[in-house]
Amino acid sequence: MPKKTIAAIDVKNKKVLIRVDFNVPIEDGIISDDRRIKAALPTIKSVLDRGGSAILMSHLGRPEGKGFEAEYSLAPVAKRLSELLGKPVAFPSNDCVDDKAASAVKAMKPGDVVLLDNLRFHKAEKKGDPAFASKLAAYADAYVNDAFGTCHRPEASMVAVPQAMGSKPKVVGFLVEKEIKYLDGVLASPAKPFVVVLGGAKVSDKMPAIERLLPMASAVIVGGAMAYTFLKAKGISVGKSRVEEDKLGEALRAIELATKTGAALHLPTDHICATEFNENATDISIFSNEVGIGATYMGLDIGPKTQAAYADILKKAKTVVWNGPMGVFEWPKFAGGTKAVALAIVEATANNNCTSIVGGGDSAAAVEQFDLADKFSHVSTGGGASLEMLEGKKFESVAVLDEA
Repeated sequence: MPKKTIAAIDVKNKKVLIRVDFNVPIEDGIISDDRRIKAALPTIKSVLDRGGSAILMSHLGRPEGKGFEAEYSLAPVAKRLSELLGKPVAFPSNDCVDDKAASAVKAMKPGDVVLLDNLRFHKAEKKGDPAFASKLAAYADAYVNDAFGTCHRPEASMVAVPQAMGSKPKVVGFLVEKEIKYLDGVLASPAKPFVVVLGGAKVSDKMPAIERLLPMASAVIVGGAMAYTFLKAKGISVGKSRVEEDKLGEALRAIELATKTGAALHLPTDHICATEFNENATDISIFSNEVGIGATYMGLDIGPKTQAAYADILKKAKTVVWNGPMGVFEWPKFAGGTKAVALAIVEATANNNCTSIVGGGDSAAAVEQFDLADKFSHVSTGGGASLEMLEGKKFESVAVLDEA
């Protein structure tokens, strides 16, 4: 069932508690990537523009849960958010539920913004503690979940807080609404040809998604280190490439499933390899499946023939879901495969009316690196959450919210 959104509730003179995902990279107090902050702006502005006040809560990193740790403070986020909104953002305390935080919330006027410090300074957040959740719920007249990156986690701010709100409105923000629309709604009936692109390091991470998507896909394209587990399972020499030895059986099961469902499962036929895992590797060679990868080499990207073959398939697609890079895209020498896939999907999106979904994590980082993010239908903000939604899992954090 669709969920009620922030646009559907009256927020005038109301205090609105918004769970955002401000888990951004910070080094020496400097934010290196503010995409997640910008992604929350439409929901925040909707509250402010309609006469409400916004209380924002988020986690950052993995503190021990024993109180304030300076390196995990959201103070730099408050500063950046203030710049983006063009107005002050109060940051009253290093504790989200102490007297200073409560007093700042109590004093809020319409149009005010308060950012609470890291929820995970309290162990109670990860434990889903109801008493901790009740303190946060008491701050506000309504609750908004706009933190897709954490939707798969049953933490206090995601589940126990909306439960503690009682009959008060509990809705999704615009970001979570969009994520559900693409990652769940589009997959309910994808336009064909429907191509799934899976990459990254581990077969084990992607098997549940493979099992769910294969029966509905026209083709599944595999790249990244996980491809070498598939290739070794088929008896192809993969040299020193990364292989999950205990997952060879699962790889064979996926190949058999593809045969049964009629979906075409495409594996790389050539590989860009080096003798060491190094950005500046000089001993680089291309190997084909016919001869296998040399014993002293490891595959670090899909080869030129595979890049061309994958691009041809993708350019004809009407729906594409992509989760995981084709190689070590962070290093220019091994970024070609991931970029070729990205450009082919962009072309299909522009010329073929294709719905293109990038499933967060490293794939999202790659399209940002290539300056192509705005050319896809949707780039997810949640790596683990997007993968779990592709697997068909239901999120308790969404289930507890009001129906539309």
